[in-house]
Amino acid sequence: MLISVVVPVYKVERYLSRCIDSILNQTFNDFELILVDDGSPDSCGDICEKYAKTDNRITVIHRENGGLSAARNSGIKWALKNSDSEWITFVDSDDWLHPDYLKILLECAKKFNTEVSVCNFLRTSDNAVNSMLEKKLNVQKQSCEDFFINYNLNAVVAWGKLYKKYFFEDILYPEGRLHEDEFTTYKILFQCDYTCFVDETLYYYFINSQGITSGMTGGEWSPSKIDFIDALEERISYFKRKKLDNIWEWQISQYFWSICSYLKFLTSISNSDENQIYLAHLKKSLRCFFKDRKAKALLKISIENYPEIYEFLYPDIMKIYWKLKGLFKN
Repeated sequence: MLISVVVPVYKVERYLSRCIDSILNQTFNDFELILVDDGSPDSCGDICEKYAKTDNRITVIHRENGGLSAARNSGIKWALKNSDSEWITFVDSDDWLHPDYLKILLECAKKFNTEVSVCNFLRTSDNAVNSMLEKKLNVQKQSCEDFFINYNLNAVVAWGKLYKKYFFEDILYPEGRLHEDEFTTYKILFQCDYTCFVDETLYYYFINSQGITSGMTGGEWSPSKIDFIDALEERISYFKRKKLDNIWEWQISQYFWSICSYLKFLTSISNSDENQIYLAHLKKSLRCFFKDRKAKALLKISIENYPEIYEFLYPDIMKIYWKLKGLFKN
């Protein structure tokens, strides 16, 4: 098989058949489907086994529940050990694919000689599929730096991409963390000089209020934001080390405003012990950020411009500052 398709499965019995059917109905047939039942307490495991009996391209892995990263890693490790596939792609089990997803991503990767091929996606709550693609596909070969900035959300997620499988010999998803792809995808992208981006909707991302990612996106607060901030810190260090200044500057801005937003929200809600732990973590992160003079200068972060942030982080020092400022005024 040329392509391994890995699907982590957990508590999606209402949507699993739609996902599997969209994969089995691909116009490109030279693939294997690895379904990883992550100890799902519903009927997902039985559904997987039922499909495996009807199609010999399907392998089912049953494991104790360990979370999305652990399930995805199990599929990767199986493919590395047992398959001669050259490519790998990931599909979340409540999402689904356009019938030409594999065909187009593979053709574009070969045409432009790239090791990663990416498509556009649609966030949706219905079952619609746009089967009418443009006769001439809008495919762009971009440097990974340009792609990361221009299509950042698309650049950080695990799904919607076709990767050369050998990348995952050294890179796996961090287990026990949410926003796991924020820690991982960039490490693959920046091993490449270029990626090709197919600006067509080939991946359908289901807006599932019960899914693992509910509450993880958008500007609202959730405990998963701690992992998001930690992932940003890792990326900022990586981009600084690699002297990727444009991306570093852009990520610095995203990091600073995200922390400020989360801090503001946390201080406005209940003063629980759990929230105080998150608040302390974010304060520590922001104080470390303030030690980077280049970052502060870039965003023009000064006491005069952002006194409320300094008041929040350094209340005792700010009392002295205001007293001294008052004395000098007099």
